[in-house]
Amino acid sequence: MEAWLQHVIDLMLEALALPQVGLGAVFVVALVSATLLPLGSEPVVLLLVHQKPELFWPAIAVATVGNTIGGAISWWMGWGAERAYEAATHHSPRDQRVLGWLRRFGARTCLLSWLPIVGDPLCALAGWLRLPFWPCVVYMGIGKCARYLIMTTVGLYFLP
Repeated sequence: MEAWLQHVIDLMLEALALPQVGLGAVFVVALVSATLLPLGSEPVVLLLVHQKPELFWPAIAVATVGNTIGGAISWWMGWGAERAYEAATHHSPRDQRVLGWLRRFGARTCLLSWLPIVGDPLCALAGWLRLPFWPCVVYMGIGKCARYLIMTTVGLYFLP
């Protein structure tokens, strides 16, 4: 298992060494990680920027765009799921409280889309509640960009 993991890491480092492939890999991983799949994109961004410091801002921009598009995909998935779910069932009182909180704060709740575990489902819930799409996408982008800036800067500071 350890040899396989080392092989995967070596392949990633090799791909990230080429700026064109590296930024493409950052985009794809950031997009996929913003869906409900359990994947983190910060290590890929950090690896690329660690190898190619001159790609700091391009990597942050590409990761933010990819992750925001992934969040928008989650929004649309939530929108479609809501239509199917509402036709089949009713909400519990606890569900009503959570949904009420999200309705009260509206699209601004998408600023929290950067949070681990709850961030991606939050984007889907925004679509579920039919919160306005473009304001949600803008707030997602702001939150995700801030996360990449902080995580990459801190990672670069602590990596040898």
